[in-house]
Amino acid sequence: MSTKALLNEKVEHIDIRSFDSRPIIDAMSRMSFSARDTARAAEILTRMIEDAGCSTILTLAGSSSAAGCMQIYTEMIRSNMIDAVVATGASIVDMDFFEALGFSHYRGTPHTDDGLLREQYIDRIYDTYIDEEELQHCDRAIMAIADSLSPGVYSSRAFITEMGRYLSEHAVKKESLVQAAFEHDVPVFCPAFSDSSAGFGLCLHQEGKKEYVSIDSVRDFRELTEVKIRAGTTGLFMIGGGVPKNFAQDTVVCAEVLGKQVPMHSYAVQITVADVRDGACSSSTLKEAHSWGKVSGSFEQMVFAEATTVLPLIVSAVYHSRAWEGRTRRRWNTIFPHA
Repeated sequence: MSTKALLNEKVEHIDIRSFDSRPIIDAMSRMSFSARDTARAAEILTRMIEDAGCSTILTLAGSSSAAGCMQIYTEMIRSNMIDAVVATGASIVDMDFFEALGFSHYRGTPHTDDGLLREQYIDRIYDTYIDEEELQHCDRAIMAIADSLSPGVYSSRAFITEMGRYLSEHAVKKESLVQAAFEHDVPVFCPAFSDSSAGFGLCLHQEGKKEYVSIDSVRDFRELTEVKIRAGTTGLFMIGGGVPKNFAQDTVVCAEVLGKQVPMHSYAVQITVADVRDGACSSSTLKEAHSWGKVSGSFEQMVFAEATTVLPLIVSAVYHSRAWEGRTRRRWNTIFPHA
């Protein structure tokens, strides 16, 4: 089978503005099991957005962006539901920035010959395909951005700001989280930035140079903690777990280590399929986080579901509630130099 035949159905990103899920979320609130959990998650997300003193943090892990949820996150930023983002490098670079350059993810199948895909230079994320040659264009775009900057140490937030600036001039697709974050001064942090196309692009940039751009994840941690210190009241909306989840939660502990007393995250919702049985960080519950002084137990909700199945319902309900209208934009990216 040819590459063209394999890459012939683009993933279409769902638009939460196009439907109002409030009736079904309301009905689910009177059910049990995961339906009720999903409805309560929508209620808590609404509460944190309605709380005038609360800054909201979106954390992203996994591949929901490639799977069709990318426009949800962009709309959350545009509609002023989100004040900061913590994500994996793949979510920001290989998925969002990649599509903003004009490339696509394609519908495939997990029941395939991966040897054939390798021969065709096609990468697979479960049932989603990516053209590796197109992904290498993404690597080179990262290299070009790094080449344009003064040599030195940057936080991922500062570098992603430059990615947003680049897209404001060169984007082919206009539904990018990175570009929307740049336009609305929403800081985006990738604590494991090099674990993505960004890593390849930065390696290309550094090759043969004595002075070059590099990324400091400790600076990321300090900057995100500064957001927490200045924000005071905060809420977390977490898709998946892993490094982004813990990075955002740990800002409370980091502030304490730095001698600053800040409140625990007042609101927290996590959508995950991670099993709690093995003690892994990704599967630690929000109640467990309370024992560490990270998350308040008052308004927290775990939703054990694959994110693409419940996320559109939750965010559509909150969008159509219009709770975000009139909310003050925090513009936390402006508190940092080179922002």
